[in-house]
Parts: sequence; structure tokens; C-alpha cells
Amino acid sequence: MSKTRLLMVGNGMAGVRTIEEILERDPERFDITIIGKEPYPNYNRIMLSNILQNKMTVKETIMNPYEWYEENHIQLITGDKVVQIDREKQQVETEQGQIVGYDQMIIATGSDSFILPIDGSRLEGVVGFRTIDDTEKMLEIAKTKQKAIVIGGGLLGLECARGLVDQGMDVTVVHLAEWLMEVQLDRKAGELLKKRFRKTRY
Repeated sequence: MSKTRLLMVGNGMAGVRTIEEILERDPERFDITIIGKEPYPNYNRIMLSNILQNKMTVKETIMNPYEWYEENHIQLITGDKVVQIDREKQQVETEQGQIVGYDQMIIATGSDSFILPIDGSRLEGVVGFRTIDDTEKMLEIAKTKQKAIVIGGGLLGLECARGLVDQGMDVTVVHLAEWLMEVQLDRKAGELLKKRFRKTRY
């Protein structure tokens, strides 16, 4: 009996955890293919700020190395993204022209950084904070630039600001809400956090 062809579009943390669960429950049921647009195996996005702060390397953020895919007989396609889904033919086409068929498909593409739709938002030097490539681009910019503005004073924005300070940059944080980390903190705690951050130059 042939295996069911399972295709997952997206190679991030949530999607790969789903595949791990499937393999634990029935490792022989599916012939699995995973397509990810980033040129890496699954890594821990939560740890990107540690790369920016010189606490970890890219290699140390990898959760599922290439060997894991091989050991579990998973075909992994990286550095390519799905641009078309043909539901009638049950196949997808990638940006590089690969055609991959499926019987069942999981779409686990995650999200992208929200870049403000304003003039100048696409200029060189404007970077989101979502991927390894984003992080490495910021590290490269920090080698030749002295000042940075971080838009967003939530947890991720503040971690990014801390990392850029660690790279020797003067950082300004611009935040829409009345106090920092307003989702996690009340006003008093947010104001205390602001005072502490001002003492650390950002």
C-alpha cells in the first residue's frame, strides 16, 4: 500500500512541530515533503535576539538539523517558495519552477514583519526582525552605521534595541502606545522600564 503524500508549505517552528507529532503517532503513514522559502532547516526564531546580542550563533538556533529530515525520510526543499497551488491537479509550483504533488497539504507559512506603508519604508537600511537573514543584515549595517531607530516598544522591539546597543549603535525606540510593553505591563511598570532603558542609552 502506497503512502499518502503529505506536503507542508512552510518550514517554521509550529509547522515542523506538527510534523514531529505526526511522526510520533504514525511514522509510516505519510511520504512527507516540506517546502520553505528560507535557506535553512527549522530554527528557533525566539532566539534571533540572542544572535543580535552576541549570545548565540546561527547554528545554535537550529532546532531540526538537516540530518533530522534525512533520518525521518522527509524531502526538504529550502530557499524556494510556493507561488501557485493547483487544487484540481493536487500540486504546487515553486518560484524556481519545481512541481510538487500532494494528497494532503498543510499550509504553515507563519507571518511576515509588518513594514509601515509610508514613504521611505522600502529604502536600504529599513529591516524587519523576523528571520536569520534580517538579523544578519542588521549586524552588517551595524558595522558601518552609528544610529538606529526601532519602531515598536513591545518585547521583540526592545530585544532588537538591546541587541543593536550591544553592537555599538545609538538607538531610539519609537512606540505608539503610552508606555512600553503595554500588552504585558501596566502603566507604572512600563514607566519604570522606560527609565531603566534610558540609563542604558536607548
